[in-house]
Amino acid sequence: MCGICGEIRFRASVEPKVAVENMLPALERRGPDAGGVWANAGVALGHRRLSIIDLSTASAQPMLDAELSLVFNGAIYNYRELRAQLIELGHQFTSDGDTEVILKAYRQWGEDCPRYLHGMFAFAIWDANKQQLFAARDRFGIKPFYFSMLSDGFRFASNTQALLAAGDIDKSLDAEALHFQYTLHAVIPAPRTVLKGIRKLDPAHSMVVTADGKVRQQRYWELDATREEELYSDQEWIERVREQLVAAVRKRNDVADVPVGVLLSGGLDSSLLVALLAEIGVENFHTFSVGFEDQPEEKGSEFEYSDLVVDRYQPIHHKFLVPNEDVLKRLPEAVDAMAEPMFGQDAVAFYLLSEQVSQHIKVVQSGQGADEVFGGYFWYPRMRAETEGSRLERFRKHYFDRDHAEMARMLTAAYQVGDVTGDYIANRLDDGLSDEFIDAILKLDTTTLIVDDPVKRVDNMTMAWGLEARVPFLDHQLVEVAARCPADLKLREPKYLLKAISRGIVPDAVIDRPKGYFPMPALKYVRGDFLNFMRDILNSQACRERGVFQRDYIDMLLDAPEMHHTRIMGSKLWHLALLEFWLQRNVDAA
Repeated sequence: MCGICGEIRFRASVEPKVAVENMLPALERRGPDAGGVWANAGVALGHRRLSIIDLSTASAQPMLDAELSLVFNGAIYNYRELRAQLIELGHQFTSDGDTEVILKAYRQWGEDCPRYLHGMFAFAIWDANKQQLFAARDRFGIKPFYFSMLSDGFRFASNTQALLAAGDIDKSLDAEALHFQYTLHAVIPAPRTVLKGIRKLDPAHSMVVTADGKVRQQRYWELDATREEELYSDQEWIERVREQLVAAVRKRNDVADVPVGVLLSGGLDSSLLVALLAEIGVENFHTFSVGFEDQPEEKGSEFEYSDLVVDRYQPIHHKFLVPNEDVLKRLPEAVDAMAEPMFGQDAVAFYLLSEQVSQHIKVVQSGQGADEVFGGYFWYPRMRAETEGSRLERFRKHYFDRDHAEMARMLTAAYQVGDVTGDYIANRLDDGLSDEFIDAILKLDTTTLIVDDPVKRVDNMTMAWGLEARVPFLDHQLVEVAARCPADLKLREPKYLLKAISRGIVPDAVIDRPKGYFPMPALKYVRGDFLNFMRDILNSQACRERGVFQRDYIDMLLDAPEMHHTRIMGSKLWHLALLEFWLQRNVDAA
């Protein structure tokens, strides 16, 4: 929906408004419709607006309410119900959007207010009476919140580029973050990022920063994946999930004052979204599909499946085919839009698709989260079938991109650390709020790994074009039901529950097809111009001087680029080239 930023100075030696004004240009693409700055006595807030709900200036930001000043990014799907409740409690409103509801919710419930919000959000409220900044991020981290602790202040923004643009940031690499980056295919769990001077707020957390520099964080929600005592039949579970999914899709369509479309990949998840929108009576909505050139090993599009859905429901459909030469030519733009380095090959695909979609509408529903919530990936049954070893060992065997020993061969001595990723994952898989091993895995994926992989990727690539992506499969009420569903039912086959819901409304060929992934074959099977591009990056003077990777490891990958893939089929060469290229584009140039 928007881009937000702000700064507090604990001493009056520096005017924070200057930093905010320097950050706003790096947020303009997230919010191309309007911008604003508010500043007062050592505090400044900035906002770039993408107008989705209440298009009038009454919902412009920063929004002020007596001693409270707010900047907000996201969408609150229950804002109408909250607004009515708050009016009954005596609050008065001057706008018709969701932004003011957050202000009144904070006034009514204080630091508990995020518990009442249903949606995706990152916001910050300066409370002049308490002389503190209160910030919160949604339950699944759909909306970003980056921050930096300065020598005499605190700064936050929706992306790292904005923080860097304001200067005075430690840009050195975080060795522990690199261990996460190269073990969990670019996932660096909050609060770390790859840069020491930039951190991010955990999903489902709020934080308070006082004017004298004290900082505290607290969790306001946690997913419970233990079993309910009450038992349901298989059909009752299917109906419970279906009811929540329909509600999630309806809310994400109805809570907008602009049209809402669908990113239709040709997979089960997005096809089901189209079917449910049609079922609840939405007409003449837009759908969008993108494809790329085939490689001998892999097709570059799924048009044969998306076309079946289009033929059945007749939405206003847009189909784009992108040649490889355009992918390579536009790759630097996509990397510039990454708040953090992203290895997922479909980042460029989403970037190019979002450019086309933004020419037609401002909001789309997308299928991210379905695989993680409903057990769609091939490694889940493999992990579950493991009977030997700890939870960590059973997980590591099928998921880690590189084991700790390979990390030692890849990174130079300056970036060698202990097995921090293994320690972290072991702790998360034994958190006590999951009954079975597979429940713990799905919870970890849904609440942590997905945040820094597909969710962040979709947010960054869509918002780079002023396009808002809504993800109904990550509706927290839907996820809570799915988390308590018996594992045997969820994993009877991949995404069994969604297939059961889809039967009869989604073409059988789409339901029964093999699991697909957003195709970008040229970044998986690296050859030709793409190989030359990556070779130039890794042999560049900047890469050599940075000294992150051992040269013999780089040479091994360059000598046989198509032979070195991770356990989940990512190109190890692309992983190295992407990080270095991101640093050159976003950090060295800052």
